[in-house]
Amino acid sequence: MEDKPNDPEVSVAFNGRSSSPSASSSIAKQEAIREETARGWVNEGKETRKVNNKLRNPLSDLTREELLRDVEEFAIEKGLTDILDDLKNGALISQDPKSFEQLDDLSETERELLRREKTHRWHQPFMMYFMTSQWTSPACAKWGEELTNFPVLCAGSAIVQGMDQTAVNGAQEFYFAEFNVTNVWQQGLLNGAPYLCSAVIGCWTTAPLNRWFGRRGCIFISCLISFASSFWMAAAHTWWNLLLARFLLGFAVGAKSTTTPVYGAECAPANIRGALVMMWQMWTAFGIMLGYIASVAFMDVKVSGIPGFNWRLMLASTAIPPFFVCIQVYLCPESPRWYMMRDRYQSAYDALCKLRPSPLQAARDLYYIHASLRIEQKLREGKRLWREMFGISRNRRAAQSSFFVMFMQQFCGVNAIMYYSSSMFRTAGFSRRDALITSLGCGITNWIFALPAVYTIDTFGRRNLLLTTFPLMSLFLLFTGFSFWIPDLQSRTACVATGIYLFMIVYSPGEGPVPFTYSAEAFPLYIRDIGMSFATATTWGFNFVISLTWPALVDSFKPQGAFGWYAAWNLFGWVFCYFCLPETKALSLEELDQVFSVPTTAHINHYRAMLPWYFKKYIQKGDVPPQKQLYDY
Repeated sequence: MEDKPNDPEVSVAFNGRSSSPSASSSIAKQEAIREETARGWVNEGKETRKVNNKLRNPLSDLTREELLRDVEEFAIEKGLTDILDDLKNGALISQDPKSFEQLDDLSETERELLRREKTHRWHQPFMMYFMTSQWTSPACAKWGEELTNFPVLCAGSAIVQGMDQTAVNGAQEFYFAEFNVTNVWQQGLLNGAPYLCSAVIGCWTTAPLNRWFGRRGCIFISCLISFASSFWMAAAHTWWNLLLARFLLGFAVGAKSTTTPVYGAECAPANIRGALVMMWQMWTAFGIMLGYIASVAFMDVKVSGIPGFNWRLMLASTAIPPFFVCIQVYLCPESPRWYMMRDRYQSAYDALCKLRPSPLQAARDLYYIHASLRIEQKLREGKRLWREMFGISRNRRAAQSSFFVMFMQQFCGVNAIMYYSSSMFRTAGFSRRDALITSLGCGITNWIFALPAVYTIDTFGRRNLLLTTFPLMSLFLLFTGFSFWIPDLQSRTACVATGIYLFMIVYSPGEGPVPFTYSAEAFPLYIRDIGMSFATATTWGFNFVISLTWPALVDSFKPQGAFGWYAAWNLFGWVFCYFCLPETKALSLEELDQVFSVPTTAHINHYRAMLPWYFKKYIQKGDVPPQKQLYDY
């Protein structure tokens, strides 16, 4: 018999034993304890859902009269009475998105734009997509405002991120020799310095930088630091000077990786917000490929009188993407939400007019963001958000799951390949030139096979992608490690390259895009910014561990042991993912609350009980009853 809580909103498979008049008292006590536990997490889940329901639509509890009165007071208080009609209509649409067809005050053009929001979600002002074009939206023409340039800014920042990560891959083949860096721990520290700084300092400077300078200012400062540190690295004449320059780069890495996705999410319409977050990883992969291209392009460049001119150009080339982002960032509007948090509502409305197809949609989103901020501020009053994140079990489970996917993004072994593939290929027997060229293949496969994830992450699901790719990554790492034992040079180099390429192909649609997407949706809205800072610091912290320890790992256990180590972690990742990681694909806030309100032990018991079901269905090909559901939406 399956015991479930009485609450119809939350249903969990406990896989308990059947009760009978002859049941022992110990079993009865266990059942009583489980029922009491269930009531506890159900009640906690209800409280969390109440919070999220308010944030999901803060206007849902108001009557029409109360809503319109609140809009009038809002317009008078903020000096927006000239757009009062649009604010009223926008508020009614925000309260009930389907109601616009019944509103008499809307023009047919406005109705059509609202319809197209659902049917043509990528039909946005050109400013959302192009860097250099200037275009005037017909819907905003009465303002005569020229839509300057909203970007590919997020893509540009991601490219900066990716290129900073991999330009060092080829450069280290030269500067280790020039600076006589033979100690494996020094080598790891040089490569990992940015990620140490990012995890310890960079991620945590995001909040004050955003508070003082805004989203654009934070992105500008971080890209300016990237630009400056690129030239400092290129001009370094000692290993410790290079170490300081790379440590400085970490300030930019942490702040940029935390702020840019938030900026994109706050500027984008809700119906394409998730896809834009997903594209961060895709364009990071593109930047990673550019870093490899720079290594290949400059590997043979020599200038008499300038030692190491080739690796200096490799590192200096990373200044190009942040230079263009710095030029572009202030051509884009600031986040409307940031303006409103500083009571600059006219500026927020002007920004929204550049980011939305019509003034009505700009006014609608202005009032809706205002209502959401008002609720958030009330919810935050008197609360210690860090205690909320780890003290409430629903939030703690979200943090646990986010920590896991971020941790495994590093300990699946991908960044050992990203940072040291040239060294790996040299160890396998490649020449320096061939090692750099073969490393470029890692970047190309990583980017190309990240593209399908835009589709598969919402169709196949986050959990299923990880369950499919973890064992394959483990297999290909073992294949790569064992290939180092092949005595024939040509066969050995071919097998090592094949194993690494296959690993990158499998990683790119799985552990590549899933962690940031998963973490961004797992936390409740009122602690999401803190949750993302925690998740981002996790990934950069373990990134540093990987880059620091790989040279020593290879030195102590040879490539076979090093690759086997990360193959074992991928098997651990599969086990943890199967038993403990909830699926979050296409779930509403209410459904996510149900999912993360379920105890981890209930997940383990449920999926352990499902193992015989899978065996009978897929191995024995037998007739089995329908699969038991862990949640009841």
